[in-house]
Amino acid sequence: MKPGFSLDLARPSRRHWLGYLLLAPAVLLIGLIIVYPLIVSVDISFQNVTIARLDQARRPFTTANYERLFTSPDFWNAAWITLKLVVIVSLFCFLLGLGTALLVNNKFKGQSLARLLVALPWAVPEVIAVVIFAWMFDSSFGLMNWIFIKLGFIDTTVNWFSSPAAAFMVVCVTMIWKGYPFVSIMMLAGLQSIPEDFYNAARVDGANTWQRLVNITIPSLMPILGVTLVLVMLWVFRDFSIIYVLTGGGPLKATQTLSIMTYEQAFGFFKMGYASAIGVITLIVCIIASRLMMGRAPDNI
Repeated sequence: MKPGFSLDLARPSRRHWLGYLLLAPAVLLIGLIIVYPLIVSVDISFQNVTIARLDQARRPFTTANYERLFTSPDFWNAAWITLKLVVIVSLFCFLLGLGTALLVNNKFKGQSLARLLVALPWAVPEVIAVVIFAWMFDSSFGLMNWIFIKLGFIDTTVNWFSSPAAAFMVVCVTMIWKGYPFVSIMMLAGLQSIPEDFYNAARVDGANTWQRLVNITIPSLMPILGVTLVLVMLWVFRDFSIIYVLTGGGPLKATQTLSIMTYEQAFGFFKMGYASAIGVITLIVCIIASRLMMGRAPDNI
């Protein structure tokens, strides 16, 4: 055999190359579908681009998009709406998810069916869930108006999608209904991993239900709680389909989040550079929020 280059992966000094070769396709794929579009978006955000084309000449560097962004009342309104939505939806998803997980973790007749019903909203496609809630809150034929009138809470039908406060509430309710099963499933998985001996020892020591919850269940779930809360917050932060199908960001921009604003600027007004600047700021906020949440979580996350 002629002498030449050969990569003998059987040699101990070169075995680590096998790992690099196996990882190469995944790294290449991540670079193509994540890193490259991200670099292009950041580059476009520093240009005055209307319709982005990869074959067009690069425009001059400018920070005009960011200057306009930080002085725009619409941007700060969208940021405030996004923050309110993240806090409210994440809080209620957390409370409902933990409560239902504790409920279905007990042994009772019909436990399997109860677990299925708890997880069912997560399996329903987002668009179908939005259509169901759009009908429920319809001003003429909606279920909610009928229930509230029967209970005496209101005298006449309410147009839920014409009032800014009511439209925001409808969006929150829909996102909570769609998002809490994920928290419940994660919490139920965590509850299943807690040894029963912990609870038996606590009962012998005279601990009541509340004390067992505070001193055993919650501390044991903290690693899962931290990760789940971060995932739910990021889901609410980036969600587009629920808000856009329900309200389109209205009325009066009462439900216009950063994701809705990005879409409108990019595909409604064809301001790709400006929309990329909003996307870059959104990405930075998500990274900072995730880092802060994970940094406060226990070390074993």
